[in-house]
Amino acid sequence: MLNVALILQNTPDPAQIQHIVMAMMAILPVIILFGLAIVIIPFWFICKKAGFSPWLSLLYLIPLGNLVLYYLLAFADWKVIPAPQAYWQPQPPYPPQPPTFPPQS
Repeated sequence: MLNVALILQNTPDPAQIQHIVMAMMAILPVIILFGLAIVIIPFWFICKKAGFSPWLSLLYLIPLGNLVLYYLLAFADWKVIPAPQAYWQPQPPYPPQPPTFPPQS
């Protein structure tokens, strides 16, 4: 915070500003690649699980390509095998009814 106050009070040295900009230009590509990896890797797996080519996740590199990918995933028919209906049967009521035994004679 002190450095910001000093820069605002004094006239900044052009050489110092040039060094700061050069340092940011060296770090910025790494930050951009890290941000793209955070988004592209999950969409790679989503496209693969949906039955599409995982290479579609690279649409994020194109401006507004992410919107195309969103609409493609939202409105296309996913080429996956549906789960068997046995897994979707309603569960018995809780708690289960106690077993009834025949009367003893």
